[in-house]
Amino acid sequence: MDLVLQAPAIGAALLARIAALAGPQGVRALDGGGQQAYRLRRIQSRAGVAEFCAAASLDCAFVPTDLVRDRVRVVAMDMDSTLITIECIDEIADALGIKPDVAAITASAMRGEIDFKESLKRRVALLAGLTEAALERVYQERLRLSPGAERMLTGFKAVGAKTLLVSGGFTYFTDRLAARLGFDETASNTLEIAGGRLTGHVADPIVDGREKAARLASMRKRYANGDGIGVATGDRAHDLPMLKAAVVSLAYRAKPLVRAQATYVVNHCGLDAVLNLFA
Repeated sequence: MDLVLQAPAIGAALLARIAALAGPQGVRALDGGGQQAYRLRRIQSRAGVAEFCAAASLDCAFVPTDLVRDRVRVVAMDMDSTLITIECIDEIADALGIKPDVAAITASAMRGEIDFKESLKRRVALLAGLTEAALERVYQERLRLSPGAERMLTGFKAVGAKTLLVSGGFTYFTDRLAARLGFDETASNTLEIAGGRLTGHVADPIVDGREKAARLASMRKRYANGDGIGVATGDRAHDLPMLKAAVVSLAYRAKPLVRAQATYVVNHCGLDAVLNLFA
């Protein structure tokens, strides 16, 4: 078992203290991109390591030595607050001056308190009458990629992995991001628009957690035969079915419910931190 440590900065003294706890056979510096990263090879103990790292604001992961990047065949990603830094529907609502109302429903759905389909319908209904031009302004002026997103995708594509952008959000944004970043497949929801304005309805079928998992399972069946690995990244309750359908799941700056059930957790680094989990 190896231990991977990652953070914006890891001092020599801090690294030495963790090494004293874990008892590795060797320590190797990794290419961390926007963060520092180390791999402690074949550790002797896990006792107290996770707790120490949490207190020091480090991302740590106990990783099997046979988890190698060349085995990754499929990478599935959520969009809002994962691939990108915003919740698109909240920013759309801001154009109508109702962001707090929509954001409250979004937050409740993210925590798993409200059924996702019902929450989506309720939120979209509040957007009725908004012009299509407002969507374009959100994309151009507010949408930003999460740190490390492009580097993560480039790293997995370099070993031949297929990529899936699957979202409970909207095709207006996923289609543009897929073209920009080269995703192989997408799945998301379609806002109904008539006369250049949102009708307040979302077209059926709605992409929810179950559909996210089904799309990942389909790609794994097609591309991840034998010992191929499917990786999924998300942050909220309705991502859990997709995360469970993956071999390796990553909770990225996620809600506690998701962190508790994911294979690995990244709280302090960018998305490209996942690359260093694979030797």
